[in-house]
Amino acid sequence: MCQSGRFLVLVLLVLPASSLAQEVSGVHWAFQQPVRPELPSLEKLHETERVRNSIDQFILKRLDSVGLQGAPQADRTTLVRRAYFDLLGLPPTPDQVQAFVDDDSPEAWTKLIDSLLESEHYGERWGRHWLDVARYADSGGYETDIYYRNAWRYRDYVVKSFNDDKPYNIFVQEQIAGDELWPDNLDLDPRKVYMVSEEKRKHREARIGTGFYALGPRVHESGLDAKRLANETLTDWVNTTAAAFMGLTLACARCHEHKFDPFTQQDYYSLQAIFAASREVELPLWTPMQEADWREGYPKVVAVEEAREAYRLFETKVQGKELSPQQEAKKQELLTTIALTLLKLPGGAAGQGAVKYVGLMHIPTASVLGREHPALIKPVHLLERGEVTKPLEQMPPALPKVLAQMTDTPALLPTPFGGRKQLALWLTRPEHPLTARVFVNRVWQWHFGRGIVETPNDFGKMGLAPSHPELLDWLATRFVADGWNIKNLHRLMMNSATYRQDSRFSGERQLMLDPDNRLLWRMNRRRLEAEALWDAVHATAGTLNLAIGGRPVVPPLAEDEIAPLRKKWHWVVSADPVQHTRRGIYVLVRRNFKFPMFEVFDSPVTSVSCPTRDVTTVAHQALWGLNNKAVFRQAMHLAGRVVKESGDDPALQVSRAFKIALGRAPTSEESDSALALLKTLQRNRTEPLVDMPPGLKGVAPAQAHALSKLCLTLFNLSEFAFID
Repeated sequence: MCQSGRFLVLVLLVLPASSLAQEVSGVHWAFQQPVRPELPSLEKLHETERVRNSIDQFILKRLDSVGLQGAPQADRTTLVRRAYFDLLGLPPTPDQVQAFVDDDSPEAWTKLIDSLLESEHYGERWGRHWLDVARYADSGGYETDIYYRNAWRYRDYVVKSFNDDKPYNIFVQEQIAGDELWPDNLDLDPRKVYMVSEEKRKHREARIGTGFYALGPRVHESGLDAKRLANETLTDWVNTTAAAFMGLTLACARCHEHKFDPFTQQDYYSLQAIFAASREVELPLWTPMQEADWREGYPKVVAVEEAREAYRLFETKVQGKELSPQQEAKKQELLTTIALTLLKLPGGAAGQGAVKYVGLMHIPTASVLGREHPALIKPVHLLERGEVTKPLEQMPPALPKVLAQMTDTPALLPTPFGGRKQLALWLTRPEHPLTARVFVNRVWQWHFGRGIVETPNDFGKMGLAPSHPELLDWLATRFVADGWNIKNLHRLMMNSATYRQDSRFSGERQLMLDPDNRLLWRMNRRRLEAEALWDAVHATAGTLNLAIGGRPVVPPLAEDEIAPLRKKWHWVVSADPVQHTRRGIYVLVRRNFKFPMFEVFDSPVTSVSCPTRDVTTVAHQALWGLNNKAVFRQAMHLAGRVVKESGDDPALQVSRAFKIALGRAPTSEESDSALALLKTLQRNRTEPLVDMPPGLKGVAPAQAHALSKLCLTLFNLSEFAFID
């Protein structure tokens, strides 16, 4: 192809014709109401044979417009691994792979997708995606990194919402205004003692959803300046709302008019005014009867404190002295008294009570949004250059004017009370130009590795144009018509032939015209996120704790890993070792000190909404995989699992290790290389492994070491860390 022809094709890739036509109308395409396009027709026989659903018609038509052909379907072992990681974030077991490969029914793929969508681990995988968007963290960041003891309740709310297949419009409404849309309490039904209606539980859940606004970054010292604290809070709320739900860089209008999009400072501070009547509160998560039970049992807390005081006095009395047998007995008696008193606390160590207490009978609460007292509502002013010390005119609560016009909605809201409710309902109107587009684009990105709009948090003029604008609008309008059903959206995307394409495909013409694969002539190969890689290591080793929900867990760290942490008590290791191998979504997220393994593998910046995660290749990643003692520990566990499942035959061990770690059998060349490696390692090492797991107890030291090293090698293969 001549250079001028290639340039024309590249222009077509970047600026689709339909997108250009929309811009000519004078309103940016993303701010116009989406209209459901006609399905493109396909004339060529080879194209129609590749169509499994309507998505393929849009993709193939676009490929045909530039003379490109798509990749063939991936093999079944690749597809089953792709599906498990996409929907659960976990690798399939060898038996699960084999079951799919052996299922020759026409419905095998759809049955697999349906079964994965019903798994309780689906919500963990897709909840983690949303937590990136919601800038989730368990602490405030900055110098003191104050702790958010209730943030995890929002995390669990998100996981449950995905598992419950909650419609996306309700999901949005709950997070923005659950308290205003469904105000309620947990009063008991007097006819059924200790029973709370399901409707009340759902309303409480909706209120927990507003925890979306209670976990942003926070400067500790701003508590000294009420005006600055309020401004920082409202700034975070507005910026995150615009980015997460509308895909807008509205933050650019904080200090001046938006340079590229039609948003003014008035728009920005009027949106802040919608939130002015709100404040963060702690919502008790129990009924009045449970509170009465707590008050009745509170003297036991006093008993614990008195027992502790008695022990402190005893320690002071005998300090520096050798204890007599009588004194030693007294010491043990005091310790026993403390322990027994703690066990008797309701909901304490014994785990009794409808709600468990956190700490020493700490009242269980969730941090949510509530209404400010009318007398305490502060007016919101437009700030000159965004400076809190330079207020200008007072701003009324209002929607962004351009978007209000496009939805035929009055911009001005009548009162700050109920403003969030009106904002939530407006955002979830079927004709809203952004909400559905932004979300289906996110789901597309999380399935295909790249969004139709490659800037998920910027649908404005400086964001990239959609690669398939008609497909984006077709997906958005269909999504709304389908009741905002997220699981059906997964089914639609994953049942397409486009999703099932091979990622290991290339051609000279494809690489020349579309080297970045924007037109999806093959599937994108993607690296696992940090949490998914953590999960995969422990899942293959057989040590992953699949418990759902609860307080953040804190795994132990090596001395060099925790050394940068100035306040070591910011990383209090979970006492129960079983908690150390929970899924990555449950590991404590501190803004100022990331879990080292996650940081190495590009965990998100949590100070703002994260649209896409960086994917880097740096030496620290290889060093973690090869030298970290915790990883080698998991390699030993995998070796023990291999011995248990395959016996003593080295060839069978190699085959089983590959199937567990990579979801496939080794090639003959790989098998020969692995067996040669085992022999070499056995000759070079004879001393027993330290802290050997039970699965290797009956294996000769040299063999156990060699097999563990082989398993460590598998952990460090690119194929282990990537989804094809």
